[in-house]
Amino acid sequence: QVQLVESGGDWVQPGGSLRLSCTASGISLDHYVIGWFRQAPEKEREGVSAILGSTGSTYLNPSMKGRFTISKDMAKRTVYLQMNNLKPEDSGVYTCTAESILAATMDRPTDFRWKGQGTLVTVSS
Repeated sequence: QVQLVESGGDWVQPGGSLRLSCTASGISLDHYVIGWFRQAPEKEREGVSAILGSTGSTYLNPSMKGRFTISKDMAKRTVYLQMNNLKPEDSGVYTCTAESILAATMDRPTDFRWKGQGTLVTVSS
């Protein structure tokens, strides 16, 4: 059974940083792509980033380049999303997702089959 548990969401002022974590169980990261998407109230889901467990290849939404970075710790079965210079429009629920390598499209983490419960990020002054 695939389980994804997110943590790290919090309130932060504009310009601040947060690091989100997604710990996976029931799967080997070597055979999966782990991603993040976010959703703000009354807005559609938006793909944020994804990382291929076996090679570390990554996808990042172009609008977030220079501010967000995705990484992994295979030993901890954990994927991290480092978010810097946060803006109010980055607020929302950030959800970790997973898909097998054979089925995943890297730039569409919103479509991955397995999803966590989400963690809330609030950016405001």
